[in-house]
Amino acid sequence: MIAVAAAAAFLATFNETFLNVAFTPIMQDFGVNVATVQWLTTGYLLVAAVFVPVANVLYHRFPTRPLFVVVVALMTVGSVVGALAPSFEILLVARLLQAIGTGLLTPIGMNITLAVSPREKLGLNMGIMAAMTTLGPSLAIVLSGVILTVAPWTTLMWVFGALTLAVLLAGAVVLRNVAELGRPVLDILSFILVAVGLAGILYGVSSAFEGSALYAGASGVVGLLAMWLFVIRQRRIEHPLLDLRPFSNAPFVFGVLMTMLGLVFVFAMNVTIPLFLQGALDMPPLGASLTLAPGILLTVGMGPIAGRLFDRHGGRWSIPLGYLVMAVFVTLVGVAAGHSSVWIFGLLYVPAVLATAFVIGPAQTFALSHLDRETSAHGVTVVSTSFQIAGCVGTSLATGIYGALIAANMGAGRSESDALLTGFHGSVGLVVATSFLGIVLAFLAYRSVRSRRAAESVQSPANTVQSIMKSDVYALSSDSTVLDALQTFTERGISGAPVLDAEGRLAGFLSDGDVLRYLSATHPSSTSIYSYAIGADDDLDRAMSDLATLNVLRLATHDVVTIDANAAISDAVAALSDARLKKVPVVSGDDSRPVGIVSRSAVNRLAVAAYLRSRSGSMQSEGGKTA
Repeated sequence: MIAVAAAAAFLATFNETFLNVAFTPIMQDFGVNVATVQWLTTGYLLVAAVFVPVANVLYHRFPTRPLFVVVVALMTVGSVVGALAPSFEILLVARLLQAIGTGLLTPIGMNITLAVSPREKLGLNMGIMAAMTTLGPSLAIVLSGVILTVAPWTTLMWVFGALTLAVLLAGAVVLRNVAELGRPVLDILSFILVAVGLAGILYGVSSAFEGSALYAGASGVVGLLAMWLFVIRQRRIEHPLLDLRPFSNAPFVFGVLMTMLGLVFVFAMNVTIPLFLQGALDMPPLGASLTLAPGILLTVGMGPIAGRLFDRHGGRWSIPLGYLVMAVFVTLVGVAAGHSSVWIFGLLYVPAVLATAFVIGPAQTFALSHLDRETSAHGVTVVSTSFQIAGCVGTSLATGIYGALIAANMGAGRSESDALLTGFHGSVGLVVATSFLGIVLAFLAYRSVRSRRAAESVQSPANTVQSIMKSDVYALSSDSTVLDALQTFTERGISGAPVLDAEGRLAGFLSDGDVLRYLSATHPSSTSIYSYAIGADDDLDRAMSDLATLNVLRLATHDVVTIDANAAISDAVAALSDARLKKVPVVSGDDSRPVGIVSRSAVNRLAVAAYLRSRSGSMQSEGGKTA
């Protein structure tokens, strides 16, 4: 199911830029100018952003499988209509039809991933989703350039139609219903307000560098006013189109902003690098697109790796480091742009785009992981809407700055090559500035998490993991043997214990299950209690001798799931159930030294005690009424 959701995310973002390289032949076929043909992208992003909030209503109203099939079918129909379009107007309608599918498909795919992902693998799976959303718009430019060298632009529509049909069939076979269905109502006025608001703001940004500043400003003001009315209405109606509670969660807001800044980098560079290489170095569209290919392909593999690292260590340092690498290497790309070597240019861009894998997916996971189950679906809607907004803003700002600086330099009498280089340096300056802003946001985000946990601990210490954990931790030394560990288990009456290094930090966790699995593989007859009865005591002696020389870290789990002492008990329940664990080490803040152990039995005792108290209270109440 996650593979289908990832394929859907790829398709949704892939189609955002798939047609961009074909603008020149489209203008020739339909006799339109650049300002008109740009609406195939701008209009697409606007409509997709408008329909994202609607996805949350549909997701909780209709079963997952038929909803997914209908949405993807909408994109397939749009592809066929676009391929057969007799005029530009029909092509634009087909493109907007695809955009409706994109706006609905992205949040549906993310909701499916959230619903089926275990907590301990959420970062990995969201990293896969982020890799697909990053890969989509980037690979589209390369693939469309390849196709256009041997086929007309209508082939792009047929190819995309075939891809959507394949994903449609996969969804029809694999998906099952994962949503909690109800009867949510689509508020029409809210839909109109958010449509006007997003369209006004995004049109204002996209036209700020091309059209009248007055029209751009007026459009932005109208958009902001509509969004203000939308927010007021959501707080007053019974069934809001978008639940605004996620915005009261500071870590979520910071996570969304960090995700958007990473996407601004991707969209800005994906559009300005091909423009610069074609204009300044006279490279063909395919050659300019292939310059991006190495970094794009490597980023796909890096996304899941970055997600797994986030699962293990969090993103406190990896996210700001990712932004820093983006800023440093894109600056070097700007320097290399002044030289004629395309190889150096392309190689320097690889680490810059690779670093986005450590920003976009982890920041997105960071945002959604701080929401509860009730508000997570609305958080997905916000994140999905931010994708489209970031794409439109990144593309518009980068191309706007690029074009404005070229025009200004040409007007000042500078050569065309110098003007193009200055324009590209302006785009580079934009993404460097947003990267440094991302570093600041990353540190503010993690400071907000610490403040929130401290506040929760002060306000309700009885509801934290600390209140139910066992603080007398029986730990194993990293120098101990497995036989020493078994002796400790027997003497203390426990089934597992954390392994600590020489400095007292958590190095692993060893359970009796780990030992039994090893014995089953290497000394099968020694694992049965009936070994002595069948004369296999020699095998048991050999097994114990083996364990007496085997270091605990050879069998211990190194990727240990931990939980903070100030975390809510519900987080402990999720960690124990998602990972199917009996016990989890408890740590305090960023210190990896365990301060306790929370077990499944402790949670069970708490639940039973709470039930018995409530039952006793109700019986006393009923007795009082009878009296």
